Amino acid sequence: MIDIRKFESLGHADHGWLNARHHFSFADYYDPARMGWGAIRVWNDDRIAAKSGFPPHPHRDMEIITYVRSGAITHQDSMGNQGRTAAGDVQVMSAGTGVRHAEYNLEDEATTLFQIWVQTDRPGAQPDWGAAKFPKADRSGRFVTLASGFDGDAEALKIQAAARVMGATLAAGETAELQLDPSRHVYLVAIEGPMEVNGVRAEPRDGVAVTGEATVTIKALEDAEIVLVDAK
Repeated sequence: MIDIRKFESLGHADHGWLNARHHFSFADYYDPARMGWGAIRVWNDDRIAAKSGFPPHPHRDMEIITYVRSGAITHQDSMGNQGRTAAGDVQVMSAGTGVRHAEYNLEDEATTLFQIWVQTDRPGAQPDWGAAKFPKADRSGRFVTLASGFDGDAEALKIQAAARVMGATLAAGETAELQLDPSRHVYLVAIEGPMEVNGVRAEPRDGVAVTGEATVTIKALEDAEIVLVDAK
């Protein structure tokens, strides 16, 4: 099954400093048909104005992955971590027993990002945070694992869930193929460039929900940057 969730149909909240689209029910946006996709609970498409951001607030027992699309985000948390994550790079936070964090756009331009939450497999674990650079050239024409809860993904950031966050950059006409467990739930979004997923067209920033498929073939109709999550 492949379900296209059009960008225009997503939940929307404009707070001035934050313009957000919600792929799943979040905050004041509630749709009982879109409570999540398997273990994927949140996928927010955020635009954060320059010199603004999320002040300190708490989380617990959730894996929170941030993929920066443009600009940069600066992280601070109650564990003493601080770091700047720039476009194309990724940060992860395992909230575990509880952590307070802030995410600020300290740049002179707006920052855009995907904020993705995956339900943890280890409630009550020790909180953790990490960030890494993932050059787009390294994922040209193929998917690279950015964050993972599987031991075999040594180069990826570690999360406490049986899930993978992957990224690819495809040139127009190029394809990438992934073998899947049909019982799992896959969700992917193209940041730019339309694509076909097993022959079904999706526009940039549409959500594509996949399950029951043993193989997914993604064809870029124009140059495309794609983020994908494979979860329980």
